[in-house]
Amino acid sequence: MISVTGVTKRYGAVQALDGVSLELRPGEVVALMGDNGAGKSTLVKTIAGVVIPDAGTISVDGAPVRVTGPRDAQALGVATVYQDLALCENLDVVANLHLGAERRILRHVRMERAARELLSQLDVRIRDIRVPVAMLSGGQRQSVAIARALLGSPRLVILDEPTAALGVEQTAQVLALIRRLRERGLAVLVISHNLADVRAVGDRVVVLRLGRNAGEFDMATTTQEQIVAAITGAAA
Repeated sequence: MISVTGVTKRYGAVQALDGVSLELRPGEVVALMGDNGAGKSTLVKTIAGVVIPDAGTISVDGAPVRVTGPRDAQALGVATVYQDLALCENLDVVANLHLGAERRILRHVRMERAARELLSQLDVRIRDIRVPVAMLSGGQRQSVAIARALLGSPRLVILDEPTAALGVEQTAQVLALIRRLRERGLAVLVISHNLADVRAVGDRVVVLRLGRNAGEFDMATTTQEQIVAAITGAAA
């Protein structure tokens, strides 16, 4: 559905990306892994339109596209949930789900109905969606941020460290939600350092090292040792 080919990005003397390629397909969870400074965040920001690459091609359905900003990426069906979630903790769940869409959904009754329907479809369980987000657990906040990304009917959802700093039960909730995104036919790209989480939901693993492709693995036939070797450079 979306492919990145030969993407390069340099910041002064730092080569953040060097000819990186990546393919994302509907109904598939791809884990993007690599050590700190491997280029994961830069690659994701390139797809999301936050960073403009120096070279390379982004294609949608086989046709090259030009992504010059986040609005271009959103128009192509790309939704990104960053690690900070960008939630307004003083607002309730309904208001957070519709941030930026208030002009399209003017009535509070319609907003609440749409929120309940979406959360129900994703099997996200929040007892009272009128409480401030600050009162929710970490897993519930992550679920709200992911649900908000789906309001624009995206084709690709990018999740940046979605289980970071979550407990066991909350992590299980978020991983179950990622599986439901796959069941809805979405392409899902997950940045993670947690191999256990990646093995629980990933179909493929793409490893970056020092800004370059270091390996691509089918989760069903790959050992943890092979992935670690690619991340650390031992495979080379």
